[in-house]
Amino acid sequence: MSALTRAALGGADPAPVRIVHLGLGAFHRAHQAWYTARASDAAGWGIAAFTGRGPSAARELAPQDGLYSLVERSDSGDTVSVVTSIVEAHDGADIARLVELLAAPSTAVVTITVTEAGYRLTADGTPDVSDDAVAADMAGFASGRAQTTLGRLLLGLDARRRADAGPIAVVPCDNMPDNGPVVGGALTGLAASVDDDLAAWIRDNVSFVSTSVDRITPKTTPDDLATVTRLTGWDDAAAVVTEPFSDWVLSGGFPAGRPDWESAGARFVDEIGPFESRKLWLLNGAHSLLAYTARQRGHETVAAAIADPECLAAVEQFWDAAVRHLPAEGLELPAYRAALLGRFRNARIEHRLAQIANDGSTKLRIRIAPIVLAERAAGRSGAAGIAVLAGWIGQLLPGGVLAEPQDPLADALRAAAQLPPAEAVPALLALVDPAIAADDSLVAQVRAAAGIAS
Repeated sequence: MSALTRAALGGADPAPVRIVHLGLGAFHRAHQAWYTARASDAAGWGIAAFTGRGPSAARELAPQDGLYSLVERSDSGDTVSVVTSIVEAHDGADIARLVELLAAPSTAVVTITVTEAGYRLTADGTPDVSDDAVAADMAGFASGRAQTTLGRLLLGLDARRRADAGPIAVVPCDNMPDNGPVVGGALTGLAASVDDDLAAWIRDNVSFVSTSVDRITPKTTPDDLATVTRLTGWDDAAAVVTEPFSDWVLSGGFPAGRPDWESAGARFVDEIGPFESRKLWLLNGAHSLLAYTARQRGHETVAAAIADPECLAAVEQFWDAAVRHLPAEGLELPAYRAALLGRFRNARIEHRLAQIANDGSTKLRIRIAPIVLAERAAGRSGAAGIAVLAGWIGQLLPGGVLAEPQDPLADALRAAAQLPPAEAVPALLALVDPAIAADDSLVAQVRAAAGIAS
């Protein structure tokens, strides 16, 4: 058994750092880093990746020179490749190295994967100044201290401005509608709160690219690592398992250049909104539906849940509602739905519902609430989405599997869930979308779906 290092692969020099990534985790390794490694000009585009919530991924990757095995797992077997695009792996707290890289003129792109909740935004997309970490970053900006993703990025962009290093593109790759403008607005707002000149520089010099990203990537297990060793002979602590399918749609400018991601299968479009909504509502919305309804039926994975006829019918009903609010042309919706079912049924991708259920207040706001509100605006009940909201609430109430939620609004969720059940429903819904909580008829339907007396 050999360690996976560049020397072991023949000692080829790593690509120069031209991309900084924030949020080093399995999805980045299965998606943006994989696309970059497959690009026709990959030799010129190395990634320096920084962790988000903790240092473990950097500790696994650094001894391997940033290399890792990627296992594409289908029903028929596993295909393993080594991804070489990450050339530096750092703890996200290493602000000195982050600032140094962002101040370098050669750095052209910043990509981000921190999940929707990791941006610490309010429902209207502004920085949550009531969040202790956001407030601490604003107070510590002048002394170079930051603990949030946007706070750290702001320090790096300020260093770039001071170094006169030129323009740069920021590319958020998380499941938020209009993620480019949303992150751009939030970052500019943070900048304006600490330095007007920095805010003006960001408006003039930073491009915020919108993306739709798609590749189911469950958490790697010890059994997965053992499989990699058996198949390759490598001792790889950072291997990633993912499905064969991948999709990346981007819209926006890259003023300092970018890799030839098209050669690896990425698509660049003028209008990304329909692609974002298709993915967020059909794939992610169905995932949340299963996470909040199928666990009550004893299922623990997406594949097990979609094999249940009642769960499948609920997903199809939700999709029927969602597609009524998507363009009929250009999205190949019947084929997309059929492909999703095939992906969900891949039992060798163990996508656990408990993992999907985390950060529900943020996910439901984006994946489910728009469908419920659009259906009701069209004169329909919104029943398919109401069932998802009811299932989420049932899991949050005392005794539910989410009674101790992993969520950016965990304290508020716990407080609301402790209210008498009839009062808890509108209080919890308000944390997802105030418009839903303000609709008394809708609240009553959620109560009824959750089996709670009014």
